[in-house]
Amino acid sequence: MNGAEAMVECLKKEGITKIFGIPGVAIAPFYEALYENRDSIEHILVRQEQAAGHAASGYARISRKPAVCVTSSGPGATNLITALATAHADSIPIIAITGQVRSDLLGRDVFQEADMRGATESFVKYSYLVKNADDIPRIFREAFYIANTGRKGPVLIDIPCDVQMQTLKKEFHYPEEVSIRGYKPSIKGNGQQMEKVVHAINQAKKPLICAGGGVILGNAEGVLRKFCEKNQIPLVSTMMGIGVLPKEHPLYFGMLGSTGKPYSNEAVANSDLLIIVGARVADRSVPKPEALEQRVNIIHIDIDSAEIGKNLGPTIPLVGDAAIIFEHLLEADIHLDTKAWLAQLAEFKKNTVDHRKFSDRLVNPMTLVQKLSEKMDDDAIYVADVGQNQLWSADNYVMKNGRFLTTGGMGTMGYSIPAAVGAKMADPDKQVVAVCGDGAFQMSMFELATIAVNKIPLKILVNRNQYLGLVREHQEKTYDAHYYGVQLYNYPHYDKLAEAYDMDYFYADSNDQLDEELDRFLACPKACIMVCEIDEANNTK
Repeated sequence: MNGAEAMVECLKKEGITKIFGIPGVAIAPFYEALYENRDSIEHILVRQEQAAGHAASGYARISRKPAVCVTSSGPGATNLITALATAHADSIPIIAITGQVRSDLLGRDVFQEADMRGATESFVKYSYLVKNADDIPRIFREAFYIANTGRKGPVLIDIPCDVQMQTLKKEFHYPEEVSIRGYKPSIKGNGQQMEKVVHAINQAKKPLICAGGGVILGNAEGVLRKFCEKNQIPLVSTMMGIGVLPKEHPLYFGMLGSTGKPYSNEAVANSDLLIIVGARVADRSVPKPEALEQRVNIIHIDIDSAEIGKNLGPTIPLVGDAAIIFEHLLEADIHLDTKAWLAQLAEFKKNTVDHRKFSDRLVNPMTLVQKLSEKMDDDAIYVADVGQNQLWSADNYVMKNGRFLTTGGMGTMGYSIPAAVGAKMADPDKQVVAVCGDGAFQMSMFELATIAVNKIPLKILVNRNQYLGLVREHQEKTYDAHYYGVQLYNYPHYDKLAEAYDMDYFYADSNDQLDEELDRFLACPKACIMVCEIDEANNTK
């Protein structure tokens, strides 16, 4: 067995059946081994390496297991960096395999050499440079373990082409157990800290839970929902935490933050105990953390101790797995009366007035997101891109029992289409809709070929306002409407683009058309694109 064959065997041991990537000479031995195992592992050829990482992200988030992307050396590998940074910011478990030049040429600046370990140091959870084929089983086992434990994230395996061709001197053995000195994630939660948490909850009159993406990544939505319902504690979410509770749940009070609901921020400001779970609560969530720290008791629960207190100083820190901690809290002696608090929150919600004004011309983006998400299947997957469309989506998406995917940490435009490809491949029976602006669409439109070749019945909805809308909005409000470098004009011709890739095409330029066109769009059995014309003057807030 050579190194490349060992790599494939490792992936099979981990249950990997699909990988996303683009080959090259430096990773060609691995692709030869894949060819011999093509009945076990399907390779999805993307059209640009960044898309391989985003597709793996979408696949990992829906399958709830690590996913794999593969590139060659040099520019192939460096093209992947943005996707790795995106996955790292959002804590998504990805194994990135990159080919590398021959071991004896490392450091000589030869053709297509790039120091991937150095280049990705701040964007991966851990990285390996494989120097001996006999180390491959251990390295792959460790990589999957590291990616999917603690605070999840991407792990890089950079492997020179000669090591891929090297014959193993030892018999192939895939380790069952992993023991890494210095890496022992704490998952149970400290007993004394748990007692403090219970005491603080029992003392609270206005408790509020803030749920982040870590709740979903930790498969803790169900147990957290039970905890909220048992103790009648209300919940707000960050953008990455959308979906922890359905939108119409009586205890859900929306997304907090500068782009969230005003009544959610009122809830945070008026609470006397804020329980943060699986969130770092950065500047978009709490613009002035020092003011909140002074008047609210804060419990911060996270599996990564480095995330606790990063942006908001906690009164009680608690390191551990959210699912395990709330299983314990369900059994704890918690007794409190939140009727008056819930009534106060209901008044906040009832009295909130949306002062935003949207143009009567063309399609109202708020109405569009509401109607789209209401019409989507109960368990559908909505993948939002970045820009104004992300904020309209997060603000108006009607969460039922599906999933809401976006990139909140890095805010990477062009994420939605490849991530939706990965999501659809992870769960082919689910309805998947990628929602993007015309700027974000053009950052990943090359993946229409991936969709066409693999016959993926994906739905893409484009909000077209002919601008990089969020930058335009910032220039309007901050720089006296000095619009510069933001106009996209009336390109591309989406109907011709759809035809070129054998996709069906739908179009709406008024609210009166929305119901009929959305129904046709969602009923379409094949890959399709729908374009909705949005007035460029419409802003997010």
